[in-house]
Amino acid sequence: MAELPCGEFSEFKEALQQLRALDDKIIYKLNTSVPTQSFAGLVSADERCKQLYEEMKAGYLARPAAIQHCIDRTSERVMELRTQREGAGGDDPATNKALRKEQTKLRLMQSELAVEDVIRERSTKVCR
Repeated sequence: MAELPCGEFSEFKEALQQLRALDDKIIYKLNTSVPTQSFAGLVSADERCKQLYEEMKAGYLARPAAIQHCIDRTSERVMELRTQREGAGGDDPATNKALRKEQTKLRLMQSELAVEDVIRERSTKVCR
């Protein structure tokens, strides 16, 4: 499983973009993977496409698991902060601010799972 940094959302997003590089450049990769007629006898287009699909498939399995891992860690942190806030009677501004920040990060990470579905659908459609 690919390991994503879960602490700061900007680092999480940047690492996720790197993991999505193949999907972002799928049309280019397909065009460079399929040989022209002059090279058709030297390189198997079917084999190259299969190899590219296997790379994409590995990403489809690893990325959602890595995102879910960060969602789980952030959810735990939100629960800790809620407990801490309740213990302080809800009056600690620093705890309230940290809780809001973690809740926002959690929502953004959850939205990345939906983005993952869109990316997967688009890349699969292009491959076909």
